[in-house]
Amino acid sequence: MAEIIKGAEVKANLIEQMKKKMEETGVTPQLAIVRVGANDSDLAYERGVKKTCESIGISLNVVELPEDISQADFEARFKEVNDDPANHGILLFRPLPPTLDDKPVIAMIDPDKDMDCMCPYNWAKLAMGDNSGYFPCTAEAVMQILQFANVKISGAKAVVIGRSQVIGKPVGLMLLSKSATLTWCHSRTRDLAEACKDAEILVSACGVAGIVDKKIAEGVAEGCVAIDVGMNFVDGKMCGDMAFDEVEPYMGKITPVPGGVGAVTNTIMCSHVVRAAVKAKTGEVFNF
Repeated sequence: MAEIIKGAEVKANLIEQMKKKMEETGVTPQLAIVRVGANDSDLAYERGVKKTCESIGISLNVVELPEDISQADFEARFKEVNDDPANHGILLFRPLPPTLDDKPVIAMIDPDKDMDCMCPYNWAKLAMGDNSGYFPCTAEAVMQILQFANVKISGAKAVVIGRSQVIGKPVGLMLLSKSATLTWCHSRTRDLAEACKDAEILVSACGVAGIVDKKIAEGVAEGCVAIDVGMNFVDGKMCGDMAFDEVEPYMGKITPVPGGVGAVTNTIMCSHVVRAAVKAKTGEVFNF
């Protein structure tokens, strides 16, 4: 039976570290959320971020813009948020309405306030293995879970299923920066079971329910650590990319869905804001 890695435990550990750092440095971090309109998914995400911020002591500045705002006014308002020294970090909810183009604000945003790796500058740091940047939060949540679970990454065979800008690509780059031996796969990979054979770390983030099944699980290395980033709905129930009941007996450690990676993602966002606030006050560059 595999050890279940619970996201709540990883989250609690990270929050404790953040509070300690804030107390040591005397910072009061502030995150600015820029939201255009008020669709249900954005509001749900915002509530989650707000709850996490409140639990840590991070101030939240929500800038709500009308859905019919012009491109010029949108850019002007974003510039105000970007230039305000009280805002240590910025989170822009995307996708924007079809009348707006996000490219000008992506080019405009201060990389030190770019909390979810929108701008090319932070992507370049990610590609170069420079951990002073702010990387996509869900991908970084995967790395935080591996760190919490004391998983040895250096030299390990790691397989990533997924190639999105949000998770698959960045988590692969982050594993490479930790000296994993990486195999990159996706939903169109021929003979996925063969590609995953002998995996010591298996990350699935392609959004296909059950793509990691018993056939794949039987071939992984003994003690394999399985991180399920998938968020799918089957018959109204949330599930991951891994057929949990089939896969779990073959793994050494595994994250559940729900209750795994998703529980950590907002906390990573908050850790970026704390890092940015400390850097703005003291110049210190660090990672949790």
